[in-house]
Amino acid sequence: MKISPKFLGSALLSAAVLALPAIPAMAQTAPKLGAGLTMYFQMGGNPGDGATLPREIGAKAAADMFGVKLIEQFSSWAPETMISEFRQAMAASPDCIEIMGHPGDAAFMPLVTQAENAGIMVTAGNVPLEQIEAKYRENGFGYAGTFLFPGGEETAAAMVAEGHLKPGDEALEYGLFSEGARGQSDRGLAAGLEKAGLKVSELTISPEVDANSSLAVPILVAYIERHPNLKAIGTQHGLVTSFIPQALKEAGKKPGEIIVGGIDLAPATVAGLESGYITVVLNQQLYLQGFLPVVQCVMSKRYYIPGLDTNTASGTVNGTLIKKLVPLIKSGVE
Repeated sequence: MKISPKFLGSALLSAAVLALPAIPAMAQTAPKLGAGLTMYFQMGGNPGDGATLPREIGAKAAADMFGVKLIEQFSSWAPETMISEFRQAMAASPDCIEIMGHPGDAAFMPLVTQAENAGIMVTAGNVPLEQIEAKYRENGFGYAGTFLFPGGEETAAAMVAEGHLKPGDEALEYGLFSEGARGQSDRGLAAGLEKAGLKVSELTISPEVDANSSLAVPILVAYIERHPNLKAIGTQHGLVTSFIPQALKEAGKKPGEIIVGGIDLAPATVAGLESGYITVVLNQQLYLQGFLPVVQCVMSKRYYIPGLDTNTASGTVNGTLIKKLVPLIKSGVE
């Protein structure tokens, strides 16, 4: 397997950071490397939700390790709120800001330029901002998250393999097709299913469902009832994934009757994997999406290290693997 230099560099940096607790006690009497730094951090959803909590825990762990003052921001995944939060963060003149890339390059570029001109280091997570990263990488603008389109393709391949799907089978891709870069994950999943010969229909997740994913249940129930030959449902929305088992039950479906591929390891998703209602999910390592941007802040501010581009997705999880991961999930690491 060919390893990208960017991934290798960030992986080595992460390994070095995680090894810090092994340093003898005498060496740890020195001030923490990030002491005096303040970082604003966009966490994504809502405090404590399944698609956000591991990111919170990872960011707090890194901030505590380095001595960084961490200020969390939550947006219910609303792009306009992310923009507003970035303005608020800039007004406080912190050392670093981590942003979610959901609003896109065009919306963020003038604001990031303003922040960079003011000496504020900015980096991104969860959704990449490739144009901004190209412009400000030397200043520390990196990315910690899934490489979106390939991640969707990987989920599709696992669905086909695990669910023994065959050409001609009907599939639904329920995704964020209206949201620029963020929608690349769902486009990749749809493309992967189509490549395997499935007949794929696309249904767009509305802003209302994006903010309150329980609203996906009646939508999916109605779709399943209208499509009796449906064999597969895919999505790259973490919280929508967690509500698919409920929709299947309400539609009268048994575990495995419809193959389901999703993303993230929210508690209800874990239960769905264990019960067989969910077949596979892409594990994008949300803990690392919290931990690594704090590392980026400290390394760039102290050592002028440029932006590190890290694909945090470590592959897919099925009903067998989930048994090994449950202890880590309960501790907030997965």
